[in-house]
Amino acid sequence: MPLSDNARVVLERRYLAKDAEGRPTETPEEMFRRVAHNIAQAELLYKPLENPSAGSLAGQASDAAHWDKRFYQLMARLEFLPNSPTLMNAGRDLQQLSACFVLPVPDSIEGIFQAIKDTARIHQSGGGTGFAFSRLRPKGDRVQSTMGVASGPVSFLKVFDAATEAIKQGGTRRGANMGILAVTHPDIEDFIALKSDMRTLTNFNISVAVSEEFMRAVEDDGEYELINPRSGQVAGRRRARHIFDLLVSNAWRNGDPGIVFIDRINRDNPIPNLGDIEATNPCGEQPLLPYESCVLGSLNLARFVKGNAAPAGRQARQRRGRLDWRRLAEVIPQCIRFLDDVIDVNRYPIPEIEEATRLTRKIGLGVMGWHDTLLQLRIPYDSEEALALGEELMRFVQEKANEASLTLGQERGPFPAFEGSRYPPEFPYRTS
Repeated sequence: MPLSDNARVVLERRYLAKDAEGRPTETPEEMFRRVAHNIAQAELLYKPLENPSAGSLAGQASDAAHWDKRFYQLMARLEFLPNSPTLMNAGRDLQQLSACFVLPVPDSIEGIFQAIKDTARIHQSGGGTGFAFSRLRPKGDRVQSTMGVASGPVSFLKVFDAATEAIKQGGTRRGANMGILAVTHPDIEDFIALKSDMRTLTNFNISVAVSEEFMRAVEDDGEYELINPRSGQVAGRRRARHIFDLLVSNAWRNGDPGIVFIDRINRDNPIPNLGDIEATNPCGEQPLLPYESCVLGSLNLARFVKGNAAPAGRQARQRRGRLDWRRLAEVIPQCIRFLDDVIDVNRYPIPEIEEATRLTRKIGLGVMGWHDTLLQLRIPYDSEEALALGEELMRFVQEKANEASLTLGQERGPFPAFEGSRYPPEFPYRTS
């Protein structure tokens, strides 16, 4: 197995099963076998491919053994790796396999602290969480039940951060969060400047959800309205370019906040019948509805280059490898099947997450090793050729992933929320 010394050290520290004294009880090869065997058990839930009408246990077991071997080979060859919780937890007591979660934060003390409690459970099992704080009433707003005043979303963000600090994820790493606030929220300026002190919110990425209306106001150098989420009333007006400049200057200085183009995301939301998307996972690449979770995996592109050994001298540097498109086309459907199987054998932190996740069956297949791939192909990273190849490659991955989801949908049935989704009836995708 092509693992470096550094890779083996990281695996021993964070991924391999350990005994009570913290000593590894498995090798990296055994870890991959543990994961492959566990995920392949999902095949027992479905009728065997050779004789679907029979539905025999022997046929199902044969399918499970077949995919057990396939899944192991994918990981052992380092062609594909699932997200960390799957590697850490599959086939072990925890069995929580998702990386990404989004939790709702309602405008009530009970709802806020329920979200914190749910976050603690997720972080303990190795997951990361995203939140939209846009529903919380602004700082200084009235609280009817106590005749007091609200502390606002920024204050509660710090409570979430402190809770995360106190919990070490799955015994291996601290939790990660994404906090999002709508650009129309009255507390938006405090939110944008929140991480100007680098010691603040060390367990959070933060992003501003900007609307197309706001961006038009930026272009026109106009004003836009701030809206109190409790009452829906206008709470003030701001010059859009002032807010945008404040956002950009803070992002340039310390990396936060990011920008989430929320209207654009919802325009492409495949299941608008279930509601609007308000938040993403901690890294921002996976928009999710409240209580949804997502399992991720990555193709290691560097393992799909043919005809080029590691650089060693001038002659080797002049040789260019080539992408093995045929192997990629073989592997991608296996990855989609793996990720779909994860949803079935997963153990979810709370019932609401299980219900939402099984309803939409969201997965994410990405890539890693892009720089290593370009080195083997002798293509400069910052070249037009690299950009063109990247576009071609990701179009190929998306097309093959969609084809695989469609094939699985025809075999197993579409995701339960398919009816009412944006997908036409003749394309019963397994995953949304």
